[in-house]
Amino acid sequence: MKRFSAQYSITNSSPLLKRPVITTEDDGTIISIEDTAGELKERHSTEFYNGIIIPGFVNCHCHLELSHMKGAVSPGGGLGVFIEQIRSSRETKTEKIIGSAYSADNDMYNEGISLSADISNTTISFPVKKESRISYINLLEVFGIDPDKASRRIEELSELMRIISQMNLSYYPVPHSAYSLSLTLFRLLREKSEHNKVTSVHFMETAAEKEFLDNQSGLLMTSYQRSGLIPERPETVKNHAEAVLNEITPSGNLILVHNTTVNRETIRAVGKRKNLYWCLCPNSNAYIEKTIPPVNLLTEEGCVIVIGTDSLASNAKLSILEELKTLQLNFPLLSLEDLISWATVNGARALGEDDRFGKIEPGKKPGLLLLQNADLINMKLLPESFVTRLI
Repeated sequence: MKRFSAQYSITNSSPLLKRPVITTEDDGTIISIEDTAGELKERHSTEFYNGIIIPGFVNCHCHLELSHMKGAVSPGGGLGVFIEQIRSSRETKTEKIIGSAYSADNDMYNEGISLSADISNTTISFPVKKESRISYINLLEVFGIDPDKASRRIEELSELMRIISQMNLSYYPVPHSAYSLSLTLFRLLREKSEHNKVTSVHFMETAAEKEFLDNQSGLLMTSYQRSGLIPERPETVKNHAEAVLNEITPSGNLILVHNTTVNRETIRAVGKRKNLYWCLCPNSNAYIEKTIPPVNLLTEEGCVIVIGTDSLASNAKLSILEELKTLQLNFPLLSLEDLISWATVNGARALGEDDRFGKIEPGKKPGLLLLQNADLINMKLLPESFVTRLI
């Protein structure tokens, strides 16, 4: 049994607590939270820290299998160029890919991530996640705009599902994006994903997506043409809202990832879909598109926000705290409690794992983090803020 206390704790189960005592089993399961109302008495075996105790982070969007591509893609080139560079330089020695994935997984754990949704296009990261101290939800991603190859893409998905099932890892088949699947593939995938508890889709990451869906023009079209991927008879959804409402499974939770160019009209249109979550990965957006999502618009519209890191191909570090610091810097009115809830309990709910993660309350095992060097007077993150894992 262990006891922890700090200047404050954000539990997501109660208002901000001052100097509470949090008691856990040795394995991290929460036994109790004592509200001392700030009057902490010296007690044997209670560890006291200067900072804020928070639950472990939840990463709602990651690509662990791209960890070997850190620094391989030029920043600021836009999504079309980014995809081309990923496609041309993704393949490398298996040992390097696996080694980089192990290293990134360990770094994420040390950065306080307890639960992560991870995109998989191949089997290569499965052993890493099988051994990890992080709990993973594997999202098996499908893409392909040639309708004549849709059946082949589903066969490849089925093989991926067979292998991951044998490894007893949690998984769900998901589409890559509105612009990267033919209607034929969307509809075949919908059958495969009809019982999903969690689905995610890259969503309105760049203005080029709308141009491509509207009239098959723009930077994404140019990228597809350069890569020789445009089919003789292209077929796509008409717009992003149609993809969400008509082509993606209505089952379970849906996480819309990036949302960099989302507008009020689309937010309200897709809001007809229940159990919707909006995932922000601002450092990746700044790396690829030199912009970040319209957070004020999302909060005004009552969107439920969660946080992701994306991959090391578009980020310097797989750190949820670094994403939150970017949001705090660009949107200084955001409260620390809101930011922490986005990165913890909201993410746990989005991934259907809030019975274990996201809150500090008896019976849960969220992991405990100590947030230090924050502004404890105004309750804001600072550039020098950092977290360490307590348990």
